Amino acid sequence: MYDVTVIGPALVDILASPFDREALEKDSRYLDVIRMSYGGDALNESVVLSRLGKKVQLISKVGSDESGRSVLEYIKENGIETDDVIIEKELNTSINIALIGRDGSRKFLMDPDSSLRHLSLEDVLPGLQNSAQIVSFASMFISPLFTIDSMKALFSQIRAMGKTLVVDVTRAKNGEKLEDLKELLPYMDVFVPNDEEISSLTGESDPEKNVRILLDAGVKTPVVKIGGRGCLVGTQEGIFHVPSVPGVSCVDTTGAGDTFAAGFIAGLCEGRSPVDCARLGCAAASCSIEEVGAVNGVRSLDQVLDRLGRIPE
Repeated sequence: MYDVTVIGPALVDILASPFDREALEKDSRYLDVIRMSYGGDALNESVVLSRLGKKVQLISKVGSDESGRSVLEYIKENGIETDDVIIEKELNTSINIALIGRDGSRKFLMDPDSSLRHLSLEDVLPGLQNSAQIVSFASMFISPLFTIDSMKALFSQIRAMGKTLVVDVTRAKNGEKLEDLKELLPYMDVFVPNDEEISSLTGESDPEKNVRILLDAGVKTPVVKIGGRGCLVGTQEGIFHVPSVPGVSCVDTTGAGDTFAAGFIAGLCEGRSPVDCARLGCAAASCSIEEVGAVNGVRSLDQVLDRLGRIPE
């Protein structure tokens, strides 16, 4: 029924660009862009996958407020089913304010008690029964209700069902280290942290060494995103560098990692090798960063395939 199942948050983004410290020192300030958009790791991945021609099951949670209704409408507009998006009364749908710098970097302002931090194992398990062969857990460390024990319960069930598990991550919120995750890592078919995220877990700053650490810890295919330099892919055959698309102007990096993950997963759906999946991920991410907003720059599979042809061998 589905090509990919994606688990994680779906929310509203308020984008402000370009933003700098001077803006905080004045009573009012004109910016080039102040726009409502949509985001959350899982929603970003789902929308990109849908635009790349994949049928997506999104397992998420929103409130029964106006923001939640708006998110649901956006999900439907992008050809994604909402059957497994839980609507919870009295819960505030997350609204993140993204302050985007002139170099495309961003800072976020968030509500700590909104929907993205209320997704739990109990919310996910019913939808898992109809899940696709590829399951993406898009947001490790986002919701405090997803403890290491509950992630282990979820990941072990996904393994028992014979499915492929892809895991993305944000910075650890409570000082977790790789040792704390040792029981989770062998369940991961693909793990896609960026260089800062994995460094915070291992204490090691060298991305290649971190790929080797993850391989040794049991991750089948670790993929470390290294920003404008592309990514490193670890396999049993070795560690491979996949460069980014040359000649791309970075406007906003919001959602670039999610878009990379979506491109990688699209490659998995098509039976591509891990390195070719990473190349497709880099191609998709290059489209994302050229426009303000997490996924506004990604429009079609043909667009991404055109970018794929520009990546050096």
